[in-house]
Amino acid sequence: MKGYNIKLAWDDEAKVWMATSDDIPGLILENESADKLIQRVMLAAPEIIKLNGVEKRQDFYFHCDRHERVALA
Repeated sequence: MKGYNIKLAWDDEAKVWMATSDDIPGLILENESADKLIQRVMLAAPEIIKLNGVEKRQDFYFHCDRHERVALA
């Protein structure tokens, strides 16, 4: 997969989505909405990539991870 892998994870304590990437050092963003977070990543990541001199790639691959626990009767 020739693109940037970006992980979206839910922080239950802070009640926000977090975006991080091993492919884009310095990318750490958060937002209450996963969709809005993706938009923020799409705006911020190209600048971070440019500043860090990271290899330019065409695609962003978003990987979402959220775990919920329910009490079953």
